[in-house]
Amino acid sequence: MELNNKTAIITGAASGLGAATARLFSQQGVTVVLIDLQADKLASTANALGAEYYACDLTDTAQVESTVSKIFEKHHSVEVLLNCAGVATGERIVGRKGVMPLDHFSKVVNINLIAAFDMMRLVSAHMVKQKAVTDDGERGVIINVSSVAAFDGQLGQAAYSASKGGLAAMTLPAARELGQFGIRVMAIAPGVMQTPMVDGLKQEIIESIVRQVPFPKRFGRPDEFAQLCQHIVQNSMLNGEVIRFDGGVRLV
Repeated sequence: MELNNKTAIITGAASGLGAATARLFSQQGVTVVLIDLQADKLASTANALGAEYYACDLTDTAQVESTVSKIFEKHHSVEVLLNCAGVATGERIVGRKGVMPLDHFSKVVNINLIAAFDMMRLVSAHMVKQKAVTDDGERGVIINVSSVAAFDGQLGQAAYSASKGGLAAMTLPAARELGQFGIRVMAIAPGVMQTPMVDGLKQEIIESIVRQVPFPKRFGRPDEFAQLCQHIVQNSMLNGEVIRFDGGVRLV
């Protein structure tokens, strides 16, 4: 699928991976529609691109339904959904402050996994009715952002790893279900990326992580992530797969 003259919804678009992909897609002639909870940052990113945007709590399905309906009323067809929204909080099951409250676990899963599924189900319900845009009958592409934590979870990442593992596990069955409608489903599992999520890390922690990366010995860049998203959209044989995007790192 070519990017030019297509429409893409990007969640978590105020900064980081979502914002970088919005910039690249916009340069490629895509009409980008940005969604995030951080209204001020979202407005700044969207205004710089001249893009449409919606401040939305993705854990509130009524808000999500309303937002998706508004988008499709305006655009009629959306060919790409990129779910970048997420949180990366860390907390041990039993830590110094006692046992992890169940609602802390639920919050991470709700934001990272359930909200992404909610977007996928609501957007795909519209995608299936669209005209195909390729000779193969392709109607759309959905990309969810998992994490290497789905496979190499660290101490304090039980909730985060469970949520990202859910996204990884959902990829193939979702691709099998939606393939009959010409919709592909992919997931990207980034390693440690240079985004606002890692801004607070101490230098010694950064150096420890980088030492484990075979090559290149640095954090991934959001623009590199955006390039992978572009390739996934353009290459129709990429379907039902989780791509590790991590420089070969296997965290221990």
